[in-house]
Amino acid sequence: MPPTDGRRFVPPGAAEVEYVRESKHEWLVRNGLTGPGDLAMVRVTMEPGQSHELHCHPRMEEILYVVSGRGNQQVGEDQREVTAGDSIHIPMGEPHSTFNPFDEDLVFLAILTPAVFDGEETRHLGEITPPDR
Repeated sequence: MPPTDGRRFVPPGAAEVEYVRESKHEWLVRNGLTGPGDLAMVRVTMEPGQSHELHCHPRMEEILYVVSGRGNQQVGEDQREVTAGDSIHIPMGEPHSTFNPFDEDLVFLAILTPAVFDGEETRHLGEITPPDR
């Protein structure tokens, strides 16, 4: 039976685009676009010098998958350089941040569950200090 509240396939150009802290966010899966469900997926393009400050999702677990480029990812107290092909698991409520100090775009997919977007999904914890290269 076909979905009545959204799409099963999201072709190129059909993503819902928004800019968060200047980074381009292309929503590929979320309620209202693909129908009701517990998953959301967004493709983030972070240009050189851009970052997502330290934050957490008190009610959502997150997985990041790096599509291209490289960046610095912090999860809890652990900080690493990430590159294309890396996956990062972020437990529910765990503080995390992303920073792109490099001279190329960092593109990653973020998969979140349960997909709860009610204005309380993100708690900002402060600005990050970009690490040395």
